[in-house]
Amino acid sequence: MEVILLKDIKSLGKKGDIKKVSDGYAQNFLIPQKLAVKKTDETLNAKKREDAKIAKELEEKKLAAIELRRELNDKVVEFDANVGQDGKMFGSISLKQVEEGLKEQFGIVVDRRKIIDTPALNSIGYHNVKIELWKGVVATFKVNIKGRNK
Repeated sequence: MEVILLKDIKSLGKKGDIKKVSDGYAQNFLIPQKLAVKKTDETLNAKKREDAKIAKELEEKKLAAIELRRELNDKVVEFDANVGQDGKMFGSISLKQVEEGLKEQFGIVVDRRKIIDTPALNSIGYHNVKIELWKGVVATFKVNIKGRNK
């Protein structure tokens, strides 16, 4: 019997896969546990509609990421940092602070774990920060660290 999986099953396949299984396995376990449905024309059409809906949602998310990239590319997040007599900064600016700075200064919410290839933010001046908003959609914005004597 061919079934369409409704959930990921470790030994069988991922959600949405069409698999051929024994009749007993399908009728006694997969279908009663709502892990799969029998493959029919009706269920295939429902699967196609669901796949189209998911593809549309993913495309919308990608377009939103591209729009956010345009918005982020000209932003400069500013921080004040304590510096010593020799002009060196005490400590550094963390990625969490960068995330919070974007939220506070521009109202843009990002995940700091998506920030990539960032050098240490431990010196006064401008630093380029890259963030991957979506697979293949990378935005670059600047972080300006201004020094103030302690």
